[in-house]
Amino acid sequence: MLDICLLGTGGMMPLPYRYLTSMMARVNGSAILIDAGEGTQMALRRKGWSPNPIDVICFTHYHADHISGLPGLLLSMGNAERTAPLMMVGPRGLERVVNSLRVIAPGLPFDIVFRELEESSETIAMPGMRDVFIDAFRVNHNVTCYGYSIRLVRAGRFDADAARALGIPVRFWNPLQKGSVITDGDVTYEPSMVMGPERRGLKVTYVTDSRPCASIVEAAEGSDLFICEGMYGEEDKIADARQKKHMLFREAAELADKAGVKELWLTHYSPSLLHPEDFADAARRVFPATVAAKDGRTVTLRFDGDGESGEQLTHVQE
Repeated sequence: MLDICLLGTGGMMPLPYRYLTSMMARVNGSAILIDAGEGTQMALRRKGWSPNPIDVICFTHYHADHISGLPGLLLSMGNAERTAPLMMVGPRGLERVVNSLRVIAPGLPFDIVFRELEESSETIAMPGMRDVFIDAFRVNHNVTCYGYSIRLVRAGRFDADAARALGIPVRFWNPLQKGSVITDGDVTYEPSMVMGPERRGLKVTYVTDSRPCASIVEAAEGSDLFICEGMYGEEDKIADARQKKHMLFREAAELADKAGVKELWLTHYSPSLLHPEDFADAARRVFPATVAAKDGRTVTLRFDGDGESGEQLTHVQE
């Protein structure tokens, strides 16, 4: 199960009803935060979610509307007596940028582990989990910028008949299901002996601050949910979008269509775009499952019984 909440949908500057960019994913008692724009703490409080389970914070890039909420968030986590290490992921320069911001957030009771991205694409294993991965991929902005996919992989079904036929003791069945290799005397049992083919998992892809590019289509392919920037809704803003390395709603929808995703949520709106829904039809003509998302939009993604994935719960709008 994967909970997704789009905490803030604003770009450049916050508005009274629109916090700056941030998204949170909750999985297996832990959480991943992508970006921490101004208002992230307030958005979490409004949603009723705690920052304490956050074990990884990923940054797309270091423009202020994506990171200005970090110092206060760290202080809140420290004041909640967190002691577990916190991993941060982002483009080169991450440690320098974060330590500069920590001038106003010193003396935290937990360590920060930095993972600076160097390659055009990298995969990070979620700490303490063998089935959750974060894929980082470089996009096309006017500074180095990354998008992220969160993947939950799903093992195949355990074949009890095969285990019995091989004479594998029942006490070893559970460890084999969890991926362990078992040695019993001079006999070795491997998970591949009793596990079926890997089933379809869950995947959410998040992109902000980019022109359309092939890396986005490749990374988002088959996503259950694609959250993508739509800085401008108006077609006559295409020159601005190209100059500032952002997207129109329609361009985000074209990426969603090419990638074969299940649903597209638009985000990271220009402060001049007061009513994004007024321009969503242009995107829906390209990709019908398009939502002009608002702050607090939430979904829970679940595996179904056949190993396929899909959104199982109703969206919550706040």
